[in-house]
Amino acid sequence: MAKQFYIEELKNFPKSVTDRVESPCFLVNEQLLKGNLEILASVRKRTGAKIFLALKAFAMHSTFPLIRRYLDGVCASGPIEAQLGYEKFRKEVHTYAPAYSDDDMDKVIRYSDTIIFNSIAQWKKYRGRIARSGRRIEIGLRVNPGYSEVETDLYNPAMPGSRLGMRPEDLKGEDLSGVDGLHFHALCEQNADTLVRVLGSFERHYGKYISRMRWVNFGGGHHITRKDYDVDLLVKTINDFKSRYWVEVHLEPGEAVALNTGVLVSTVLDVFSNKVNNAILDTSAEAHMPDVLAMPYQPNVIGAGKPGELKYTYRLGGLTCLAGDVIGDYSFAKPLKPGDRIIFLDMAHYSMVKTTTFNGIRHPSIALYNPKGRKVRIVRRFGYDDYKDRLS
Repeated sequence: MAKQFYIEELKNFPKSVTDRVESPCFLVNEQLLKGNLEILASVRKRTGAKIFLALKAFAMHSTFPLIRRYLDGVCASGPIEAQLGYEKFRKEVHTYAPAYSDDDMDKVIRYSDTIIFNSIAQWKKYRGRIARSGRRIEIGLRVNPGYSEVETDLYNPAMPGSRLGMRPEDLKGEDLSGVDGLHFHALCEQNADTLVRVLGSFERHYGKYISRMRWVNFGGGHHITRKDYDVDLLVKTINDFKSRYWVEVHLEPGEAVALNTGVLVSTVLDVFSNKVNNAILDTSAEAHMPDVLAMPYQPNVIGAGKPGELKYTYRLGGLTCLAGDVIGDYSFAKPLKPGDRIIFLDMAHYSMVKTTTFNGIRHPSIALYNPKGRKVRIVRRFGYDDYKDRLS
């Protein structure tokens, strides 16, 4: 955990700001978000590709007025996300789901500009309904590229036996008239060199169909705004692909939009020892950052080190009754005490969209930080009604 890393984060989220916001709170830096969007916009400009925000990763609609200045629209995972994109983003809405019910499809048709199907059977079932809607809706088919470098099966959409995407044999002998594009997704937090290899497999399996399409969607998982990401290779890969097939290219990053733009501000409630030093926080891995347990991974904390690296080591625990609601072991230069703030880094993407009301503990508030003037605006607070209204 390099000191320079913490100096940078402290500058992005100064203690004077994190100390005064309510706790717990997801705090997003508008300036950092804009910086990511400018990188994505540069890819659009250099390639002509369309770039869509993946709502499954980041759906903080108070930021949509900023994001839509840079991106072409959103990609949704079903009717509810599609409606959010239609009402709040107000640009193109592309919707994909592993399957649709009749009720889902009625809503998806109402809110979507493009609908992507996971099977030939679902496409055939609903293509007549789409045609009769009177709306100009483009059709896509999701295919499995047959190659992936994602090591964790939970996040690997191209693993053997995957339910996501059709295989080459599923398209054999099918009349694809009326299909506008193909969609594949096989990346997770990866660099452009991985895309090159996935794309090679995709072309080997589906090359004979590509030139008959209007567009190809390269999916998400591109870590474009990460500091070591090879943007030039991505641009070259897109432009070379377009020159081979003369089709439009789509990208749908989610994490890359909000990467390193937000923190989760929490507070120590209690400290005690039971073979290890425990610090109980007003937040929770289980309820507020479930990927910490599912992936699993350990988020960085401003000012903290690895266990034993600094003088005082603590196990940071959540507020729920789940025995395993533990965020991880960290060391600090000074002893922790009730009232101390703990700032978890890179919490804007996926954490907010995956929170639960387990145990009825309160959701963190959501706030925007504008470094100009160091202004903080609370855009959402949660309470009893949010817990009550999702139950019966």
